[in-house]
Amino acid sequence: MDLETQARYEARAKIIKALGHPARLLIVDELAEHEERCVCELTELVGSDMSTVSRHLSVLKNAGLVEDRKRGQMVYYRLRVKCLSKFFACVESVIENNIRNQQQLLS
Repeated sequence: MDLETQARYEARAKIIKALGHPARLLIVDELAEHEERCVCELTELVGSDMSTVSRHLSVLKNAGLVEDRKRGQMVYYRLRVKCLSKFFACVESVIENNIRNQQQLLS
């Protein structure tokens, strides 16, 4: 594999790793449904302390998935990309197929 191809796969892995936590998936879903959310709202949604949610947001931001802006003392986050919902729809279809296959095996 050449260096450019390797770099591309490493970039993909970074994004997929950033999505590899249930709390971060919940945050992404929330941001997909709403234009933006402040850290305090996301903290309440996730049910963790603010520092934990801030770390999750930092992972998502470093992967290029979210961006933030400050308004006074508040920090608001929004998705940088809108295509994640298509990716999640694909993931959901895999889940549904797996469930159907398991049900067929049990029948």
